[in-house]
Amino acid sequence: MSFYPSYLLCLCLGVLCVVFVSFWNAQWRGGFAWDGTGKQFNWHPVFMVTGLVVLYGNAAVLYRVPLTWGQNKTPWKLVHAGTLLLALILSVLGLCAVFDFHNAQNTPNVYSLHSWIGICTVALFTSQWVVGFAAFLLPWSPVELRKLIKPTHVWMGAIILVLSIISCISGINEKLFFSLKGNVNGTQPYAKLPSEALFANSLGVLIVVFGLVVLYILSNQGWQRPEPNHDGEGYRPLQHEES
Repeated sequence: MSFYPSYLLCLCLGVLCVVFVSFWNAQWRGGFAWDGTGKQFNWHPVFMVTGLVVLYGNAAVLYRVPLTWGQNKTPWKLVHAGTLLLALILSVLGLCAVFDFHNAQNTPNVYSLHSWIGICTVALFTSQWVVGFAAFLLPWSPVELRKLIKPTHVWMGAIILVLSIISCISGINEKLFFSLKGNVNGTQPYAKLPSEALFANSLGVLIVVFGLVVLYILSNQGWQRPEPNHDGEGYRPLQHEES
């Protein structure tokens, strides 16, 4: 039962992240559209935070939920893979939104550190999903291959989450620097911490705390899903799974 307070906190923080990023872009950035204007760009942070961070993080901790223990693992594998696929689709849509906006505005693409990290993160995420699908969902995948890939799959999952958080908070900061320029566009400068900056910074803090809670859940050895031992000795840790 000690798992559930942390899991409830994870769910609540995830919902808050989505609400905050949506409200920020609706309230201060003009709302949403798909017309090549700044309103199209606003989809980029919403899709990235929702997909790369919130859905990805919740998919990562799915196997830790005790209610799934002792049940057939295949349906939970499908839920895990399906949630990650939805996260990947939203991430790709987020990239499409920003690239299309930049092209419409004749703005260069992929020149900032934020964009470099973001592109690498989505590329790693795509590779991770494809390899995971081939190794763990295809019925003809050899057991030895699964045992070989699993430690790297788990490790890369945590790395991708960390990179996703870095991408999102650097993107928030970059957007605030570009948008809050004082007399240039009628806003207060970022250095004076206007209400928009305060709200967006709070979003960044929420994203970091969400990621820390997810990593805490993943790192707790007592919350790993046990697997039936085929020789009748009860359960064994997930990392020794053979099927």
